[in-house]
Amino acid sequence: MDAIINQTAPMLAISCAGLFFIIGLVTGVWKYSCNISAPEFKAPYYVDIAHRSALLYSFAALLIAVFAYLSAFRQWVNILATIAPLLFFAIAIAKYITLGIANNTNNSLRDSENPGLDKIIMTTLMIAEIGGFSVLLVGFFVRAWLGQSA
Repeated sequence: MDAIINQTAPMLAISCAGLFFIIGLVTGVWKYSCNISAPEFKAPYYVDIAHRSALLYSFAALLIAVFAYLSAFRQWVNILATIAPLLFFAIAIAKYITLGIANNTNNSLRDSENPGLDKIIMTTLMIAEIGGFSVLLVGFFVRAWLGQSA
């Protein structure tokens, strides 16, 4: 356990996992509150999405922590590769919470005030999430299959 605690990238990911999980639990209370107070017993669309995404991203952050810990790459590479997806996970959760509070859409892309900006954000998100994790995955393969550290 000390080996994980002494590496920055895995600790960032584990910290985010804890934050995302507690947000998932709290948004679960919010969702339940909406469910029992709504005539149709259904929470607003993005309240549900905020709850589910926070829980999902908490476990995704744990996977990132494991791969960051096992990566053969230098610490700074692993830190950047870890931060990239985690940052966009956090941004997504925050956006879903904001949309849940507003409760004025069930499709933020369709009803966007700035579709061009949304396209840029979504493209950046895809590059950051897939790219960041891909770096960690390659780092794992280098270490596991080639027995090397970069």
